[in-house]
Amino acid sequence: MKNLLKLYKLSFLDYLSDIRGYSDLTVKTYAMAIDEAFLYINMEKESSLILNLNPYRLKIAHLNSKTISKKLSSLRSFVKFMQDRGEKIMLKGDAPIKVAKTLPKPISYEHILEALEIAELQDKLMIMVLYTLGLRISELSSLRLDAISSQWIRVVGKGKKERELPLLDKTSHLIELYKHEFSPRVFLFEKNGAKLSENTLRYKLTTLFKKIGLHVTPHMLRHSYATHLLNSDARIADVSELFGHSSMATTQIYTKLSSNLKMKNYQSAHPLSRGDR
Repeated sequence: MKNLLKLYKLSFLDYLSDIRGYSDLTVKTYAMAIDEAFLYINMEKESSLILNLNPYRLKIAHLNSKTISKKLSSLRSFVKFMQDRGEKIMLKGDAPIKVAKTLPKPISYEHILEALEIAELQDKLMIMVLYTLGLRISELSSLRLDAISSQWIRVVGKGKKERELPLLDKTSHLIELYKHEFSPRVFLFEKNGAKLSENTLRYKLTTLFKKIGLHVTPHMLRHSYATHLLNSDARIADVSELFGHSSMATTQIYTKLSSNLKMKNYQSAHPLSRGDR
């Protein structure tokens, strides 16, 4: 049975990468979660294979609820993958974990400008592309030159879904300067013809912002992109499309309107605020 699970795990990881379009880092996270869990899970064979999660849950009980939820979610996805392929397998002790929804803190526009002022050309372009396009770090790493025109960028996101994003003139100009100096061949960010990894780009970004005393991740810039657009009266439907979300509800998790904007929208929308009565 263990050999069967190992074979399914390999197929599952290929499915996440090839069919779902998950990044290498995400696939590796799934693999580590599954390997760790099977060190502690009890297997009970009845009419179907039952994976008893209780020993594993005791082992990870000291972790925060978000981490536990992610680990268990990886296992659920793996078991669902096997079930969809006709295997009789079930989970035991799979009670859900309540996780409070939290938002990454957006970076102020002033701090982004401060980082851009001290950045070298490559790092400056990295910040501009992340902040003016709202890309995920996996999308930035995989961004190809043939997907970039003077006004638009074609991005392949989660699930290999494509979306077209408009380029600011400043970003387009910076891309041309960068191409002239670095002469990339296939990917916008590359070394010796191979794309720079997500970890390399993430390290470059966090190192740069540390110079101005801030801890900043790529996802925080993505969140800042959406927050600043919404706070400048962009429609949430448009931001959702630019973000590559299939549902506006997902976008609302990433964005949080300021109290001033909420008041402004309320006062402009309510009929009594327009002097109708």
